[in-house]
Amino acid sequence: MKYRDTIRNVAIIAHVDHGKTTLVDELLKQSETLEGRTDLQERAMDSNDLEKERGITILSKNTAVQYRNTRINILDTPGHADFGGEVERIMKMVDGVVLLVDAYEGTMPQTRFVLKKALDQNVTPIVVVNKIDKPAARPQFVVDQVLELFIELGADDDQLDFPVIYSSAINGTSSLSEDPSEQKATMAPIFDTIIDHIPEPVDNSDEPLQFQVSLLDYNDYVGRIGIGRVFRGKIKVGDQVALIKLDGTVKKFRVSQLFGYFGLQRQEIQEAKAGDLIAVAGMGDIFVGETVTPSDHQDALPILRIDEPTLQMTFLVNNSPFAGKEGKYITARKLEERLMLELQTDVSLRVEPLTPESWTVSGRGELHLSILIENLRREGYELQVSRPEVIEQEIDGVKCEPFESVQIDTPEEYMGSVIESLGLRKGEMQDMINGGNGQVRLIFQVPSRGLIGYNNEFLSMTRGYGIMHHTFDQYLPMLNAQLAGRNHGTLVSIDAGKATAYSIMNLEERGEIFVEPNTEVYEGMIVGENSRENDLSVNITKGKQMTNVRSANKDQTSTIKKPRILTLEESIEFINEDEYCEITPENIRLRKQILNTNERAKASKKQKKA
Repeated sequence: MKYRDTIRNVAIIAHVDHGKTTLVDELLKQSETLEGRTDLQERAMDSNDLEKERGITILSKNTAVQYRNTRINILDTPGHADFGGEVERIMKMVDGVVLLVDAYEGTMPQTRFVLKKALDQNVTPIVVVNKIDKPAARPQFVVDQVLELFIELGADDDQLDFPVIYSSAINGTSSLSEDPSEQKATMAPIFDTIIDHIPEPVDNSDEPLQFQVSLLDYNDYVGRIGIGRVFRGKIKVGDQVALIKLDGTVKKFRVSQLFGYFGLQRQEIQEAKAGDLIAVAGMGDIFVGETVTPSDHQDALPILRIDEPTLQMTFLVNNSPFAGKEGKYITARKLEERLMLELQTDVSLRVEPLTPESWTVSGRGELHLSILIENLRREGYELQVSRPEVIEQEIDGVKCEPFESVQIDTPEEYMGSVIESLGLRKGEMQDMINGGNGQVRLIFQVPSRGLIGYNNEFLSMTRGYGIMHHTFDQYLPMLNAQLAGRNHGTLVSIDAGKATAYSIMNLEERGEIFVEPNTEVYEGMIVGENSRENDLSVNITKGKQMTNVRSANKDQTSTIKKPRILTLEESIEFINEDEYCEITPENIRLRKQILNTNERAKASKKQKKA
C-alpha cells in the first residue's frame, strides 16, 4: 500500500482555555510557512471578534504548516461541548490528534468529551502537557491522570502508548522533559513527534474519487463551500461529479473552484488528491456528511452523525415601546433571512417558524445560542428572546430529558451550599475528590433544565471562587419534579420615563437595582430583582418634590449603590417563563411579556385560579 509521506493530518483537541489556539499560533510562527513580513497577531486563528474577546474557539479552523519536507494540516477545534458536533466531524478528517492538557488543571470535563470523540474514531493520539511554566504545575500527576482517562475510555494498547511533550505555548517553548528548566525556545519536539508518530495518509489517488464534506463555510460570491477530506482519488477544477445527498438522491454538478489551506490563507488550487484537506465550491445545497464521487462510480461514504440540539428558545421581533429606535434590521423578514443564513454554516442549529413574527431556535446549549444572539446584536438586529427550555425526546416509548455531567472545583467552606443547591435542582453527586490546599472537586449528574439560571447563583454562593464546567452526558427518563429555579421576584416599572436617583435610592431596600439614573424605562420593564419571592410593581421615575422648605439640590448629596448591570448570558439565565429579554445593538433590557400592569395582574389571578 502506498502512503503520502509528505503529509500529516492532525487535529488539536483540549478543554476550554488549555491553550490550543496559542499553540497553533506558535506552530505557525516556528514553521517555514509565514513570510518574514507577516505580522501574526496573538491567537490569530480566532478570527471572529467574539472568539478574541471570550478567549474561546467557536468555529473550527484549518491551517497548514510546512516543516522540513512535510506539510502538516492542522485543525484547531472548539473545546466547549456546545460545539462538540464540530469536533466529532473533524475526527473523520484526520489521522491523529494532539491532546493538550493544562499542567496544573489536568483532565477536565471537556478533555474527556473531546478525547472520547477521538478514540471512537480510532485516531492516533499525542499528549502535550501545556503551561509547564506555571508555578503550580504538576506534570507527572497530570500524565497519570491522562493515562487513567485513556484506560477509562477504553483506549487500545496502541493508543495507550502515547508520546508526551511538555510545553509552554505562550512562551514558544517545549521539550521532552517534564523539568521546566529544560524547556527550549522551539516547537521542534512537537513537530518531530507529529511526523514520527502520526500515520501518513494512504495514497490511493489512482482509484475513483471519494470526498466527504465535514464542515461548511459560506461566501456571498460562491455560496456554500464544503470543507472536507479527499479519501480516495483526485478532484480537479472543471470536473463533472456526482453529489450523493443524505437521502440517497444524486445531483450532478461541475467543480467551479477548489481551495487549499496554507498558513492563514485559503488559496485557490487546481487539483487535490487522496489525503488532502480542501474546500469545494460550486454546489449550491451541499450539506455535511454528503459524498462527492465520479458520475460513473457512485460510492457513498457512511453518513456523519450530527449531534442533535438539546436546548431551544423563542426568537421574536422586538415589539417593546422602544422597538426600532436603536437597530438597523427590525423587521420579521430581515430577522428570518439572517437566521436562515446561519443555517448555511451551523449544522447543529434548527430554526422552525412559530408565527409570522416568531421562531423556535434550537441549539446545543446556552453558549451556542447566546453567541448567535450576540452576533445578531452586533450586526444591527433588534429582537426578543424567551427563557431557554430543554428539548425532550421519546426513547423506546419513555419520555426523556437531557442530563449533564457537572464538575465543580470549590473551596471546602462552600461545599455544603453547593451540594444542597444542586440537590434542589435534582443533581446526583457521583464523586468527591479532595484536591488539597482546601479545595474540593465535586462531580454531579444534573438534568439540563436544572442548570438553566444556576451560574449566577453558583458564583454568588462561592463568592466567585468556585469554577464550574458542564457537558452534555445523555438522555435519561424525565424527572417528574419541579426543579428549583429563580427564588426572587422582580421589580417592574409601572411608568415610562427616566429613572431618577431619588426613586432608586428609595427602592434599594426592596432589592437589587439593574438600571442607572437617567436610564429610559417603559411600563412593564424589569428594573431590578426583588429581595422577596413575588414581583413588585414600582415607580422608578418619580422625582423629588421641590418645596420652599428644602432645596432640590439636596438630592445631589445622596449616594446610591452601583447597579448590577447584567450581561447577555446573565440576562437570558435570569428571565422566567413570563418574561422576555429585549436585545438591541445598544442595550439589553428585561421585560414582562404583558407590559400593562393591570392586565398582568388579571392574567396572574387567572393563572392562580387555573
